[in-house]
Amino acid sequence: MSGNFFYSNRDHKFIIKEWLNTEKILNFDAFKDTYEIDDVDMILDEGLKVAREVVAPTNIDGDRIGAKLENGKVSTPPSFHKLYRFMQENGYGNSQFDPNEEGKLPTILHTALEEFFNAANPAFYPYIGLAKGASNLIYTFGTEEDKKRFLPKMYSGEWAGTMCLTEPCCGSDVGEITTKAFPTEDPRVYKIKGTKCFITGGDHDLAENIIHLLLARCEGAAPGTKGISLFIVPKIWVNEDGSLGEPNDVTTVAIEHKMGIKGSATAMLSFGDEGKCRGILLGNPPDENGRAQGMAQMFIMMNGARMSTGLTAMSIAQAAYNYALQYARERIQGKAITNPRGPRVRIIEHEDIRRMLLFQKSIIEASRAMIMKNSYYLDLARYSNDPEEKKIALRRIEVNTPLIKAYPSDMVWQTTAEAIQVHGGYGFTEEYPVAQCARDCKILSIWEGTNFIQSMDLVGRKWRLDDGRIFAEWFKDVIDSIESKREIQDLAREYEIMSKAAATYREMQKSFSASIAKNIRLMPLYSTRILHATAILWGGSLLLEQAAIAVRKIKELGESHFDYPFYQGKVQTTRFYIRNIVPEIFKIAEIIKDGDTSAIDILEEGF
Repeated sequence: MSGNFFYSNRDHKFIIKEWLNTEKILNFDAFKDTYEIDDVDMILDEGLKVAREVVAPTNIDGDRIGAKLENGKVSTPPSFHKLYRFMQENGYGNSQFDPNEEGKLPTILHTALEEFFNAANPAFYPYIGLAKGASNLIYTFGTEEDKKRFLPKMYSGEWAGTMCLTEPCCGSDVGEITTKAFPTEDPRVYKIKGTKCFITGGDHDLAENIIHLLLARCEGAAPGTKGISLFIVPKIWVNEDGSLGEPNDVTTVAIEHKMGIKGSATAMLSFGDEGKCRGILLGNPPDENGRAQGMAQMFIMMNGARMSTGLTAMSIAQAAYNYALQYARERIQGKAITNPRGPRVRIIEHEDIRRMLLFQKSIIEASRAMIMKNSYYLDLARYSNDPEEKKIALRRIEVNTPLIKAYPSDMVWQTTAEAIQVHGGYGFTEEYPVAQCARDCKILSIWEGTNFIQSMDLVGRKWRLDDGRIFAEWFKDVIDSIESKREIQDLAREYEIMSKAAATYREMQKSFSASIAKNIRLMPLYSTRILHATAILWGGSLLLEQAAIAVRKIKELGESHFDYPFYQGKVQTTRFYIRNIVPEIFKIAEIIKDGDTSAIDILEEGF
């Protein structure tokens, strides 16, 4: 599998250099003295080379050796150690999370590199990626002493990070956590007691210390999510001068035996078995009403993790598609339907294989467009000097986050299934890499808040934020984008479908909002399908923007140009998505209009 890591960065170069206004980002103060647009190809080429030659060869070890718990210690495959050091020493690791790092990449470029690395080994990259969210929480909410104490070694990669939310008694229902925090003589240090499970990277041997960002409830705090606080809980206690102290009474009880991403240690951790586990409170203690700050703080890390989950899903989908495409180009089977007495042909010449490939390619490119557009907004929000521009970017990110978490991670299961189907019977064997892609990707619709939770966030919260203005502004961007393509004759049918889809969505939102006001149970019954319709509409509009550029480039270059196949492929991919995937919006709207409640009405015994 690792020796046959097929990947291209051509679409990334198109997105960054031709579609998004990357020069605007590179002219911000954070980058103007470091990067220019001519550096993009080199950065992407080097990143893909690292993914192919350094990261991908470790993938098979992650799957076959995996993470192991022996004598209370978790070990990772030996190749992961060499890889971890390489990434940290060559600027592809935790140093990219330091806001003050010289040579830090803009988000749009770093997102592309993260895609390559996740595609090459999705079990490994969380060991690096989780430090982003953990260090950012300390940077955002910690005191100056906290930052000096923890961040230098987190940014160097000497220490790793996690987020600890889930407990055996409560997964998505975070407000029911039972982990407790008891005050000590130091008002910022608490004794921690409780158990956390499904903690990605919860224990391993790649770093000398692991800094857990843990949710717990202080004594007397309010019930539910409003009474939860956030603590820095190191595996090994960190002294005030930044040196390591004694073990902090954090025990690895077990690691999960998983369907996929086996090289990523998913741990059950017990805190305070001997009453010696200490945590440092981030922010203020609960107020006189028992209200704490932990959930609001943790949502920053959770939202970042949700974006990363969608990116990982798209990365695996692209890897599986690449394997299927390569197989289809080489496998000879059957004869062309137009020449039944002719020679046997490669299966890529068969119509249904081409349909399956374009189904995958179109969904992947729509997902990548959404993810990269959101990365562009992240750069505006972080680095723009214009307060209004920052505000607009943050408002777009509010709507985008549940879409780019849920849609790619729902669809990767379907696209990978098609990649397996292209392989025929060989796809069902472990000799071919698509089987591992299927096993690795399934967790992603569950991770970081199940996709149902994302859909409820969209319909129950994002539709209504700021009296509905945030979503209305987002939707207007989509409408304006579609309408700007009205006069492109080569995309006339695509414009017609997208325009109709937008009108259908608008009416669906209006009628459904009225329906749930009468029967709230309709919201969870239909929210997942509404999220899909929303993401499909956005993805179609973004692909239409890209196709408009491709149409112009085709006319400029002509069919004899070496880049003609890429641009022609971009147009046909958009055409397939809009004509075959976007009509799902019409179906969803009709189902919602019909208002079927059979899933509610059926007796439990009837199941």
